This record gives sequence, structure tokens and C-alpha cells, in this order.
Amino acid sequence: MPKSNAPSRRRSFHAANVAVIGLGRFGTSLALELVNGGHQVLGIDSDEKVVQSLAGQLTHVVAADTTDEETLKELGLADLDCAVVAIGADLEASILTTSLLLQLGVKQLWAKANSAAHGKILNQLGAHHVIFPEYEMGRRVAHMVTGESLDYVQIDEDFVMVKVICPQSFDGQTLAELKIRSNYEVTVVAVNHGNGLYEPAFPETELKVGDLLVVAGRKQPLDEFVQLQ
Repeated sequence: MPKSNAPSRRRSFHAANVAVIGLGRFGTSLALELVNGGHQVLGIDSDEKVVQSLAGQLTHVVAADTTDEETLKELGLADLDCAVVAIGADLEASILTTSLLLQLGVKQLWAKANSAAHGKILNQLGAHHVIFPEYEMGRRVAHMVTGESLDYVQIDEDFVMVKVICPQSFDGQTLAELKIRSNYEVTVVAVNHGNGLYEPAFPETELKVGDLLVVAGRKQPLDEFVQLQ
């Protein structure tokens, strides 16, 4: 069989080199997930006991003071694809570490913020991405505990994806028949028919009670959609 000259639709995998600074609950979870995803992770923490506990689980793990510029240079962080400042309780260390990494020219810097004021400072320093794990998880769980959705992920300021159970009123109808996009201003992205697998949604996809739907759209119409019975 002759080889096809058509370009592959699958994007080639790039194993990133990432530094995770601050190996508390958030930093450790992030670092381990990156390793599980096939990426190279340099974990850094000031606590020797924490470093020892993660030896062998991360690609490299070192005990170091990241508020010291020479230490950061010796670790070669500017040569990595990105760095995550996940320092929690020590606000001064978080800010100083972020500032030094930016001065060193780190390509992509993610910084964890514990409060709005902390986040504002990180933004003013020039951090490429500022994240609020506790705040974002709180909003996500709020939609889950009220039964509005099974999962809730905010993609942008006014764009959300949720996982919901198919409303009873949709039973036996296709997406084309339901005209969900025009009637509800949201889009059904994928459907799980109870077999544990999510499949892309097409106009001819027929919905059944008990199906799990992944739905995307602007926040207000999506909030209204998840109330359907």
C-alpha cells in the first residue's frame, strides 16, 4: 500500500522541561502530574525533608533558596521551557522568586497567588500567568455540590465547560432535532452513553436519559442550560 502524502493530524508530543518551585500540596500534585504526563520536572523546595520525600518521583529535586539570584542561575532555570512558582505561605519568597526568574528571562512563568492582592503584585511584576488554585477550585466545587453540574471548568472570563446529565426532555432526540445551539446558545461537545467513553457530538447524535454531556458556552446561557429537566 503506498504511503499517503497527507500531513498527520496528530500533533507531535513535546516533553517540556519544567521547574516547580515550592513543593507543598499544590506544587507536589502539579509536579507529579507533569511527570506522569511524560515531562521532565525539576522540583525545588527550601525544606530538605520535603525534597527527600520526593527523591525518585521527580526527574530532579533539590533543596535550594530561590530568593538567591546566584542559586537560580546555577540551577539553569532560564534554559527550561517554563517555571511554576508554587510557593504558598511565604509571600515575600513568592514575590522575590517571581521577580528574579523574570529578570533571568524565564520563557513562561506561572505564579500561584493566595489572594487578590498577591495576584495583583505578581501581575505587576510581569508574571506571564497568575493562578488562584483555591479560588478556582472553590468556584468549580460550588457548581458540583449544588447538583448543577458534575464538573465545571472556566476556560475564560465568560466561557465555561460543564459536564451534566442529559435532561429527561431530551430523551430519544438527536442534537439536530433539539437545535441546542440555536435554542440554548450553548454547544454539546461530547457525549458519554454510559460506556465510560466520551465521543464527539454530531448533529445525528441521539441522546438518552443517563447520558453524560460535555457542554460549552458563555456563562449565563450555560447556567440556564444546566437547570433543564
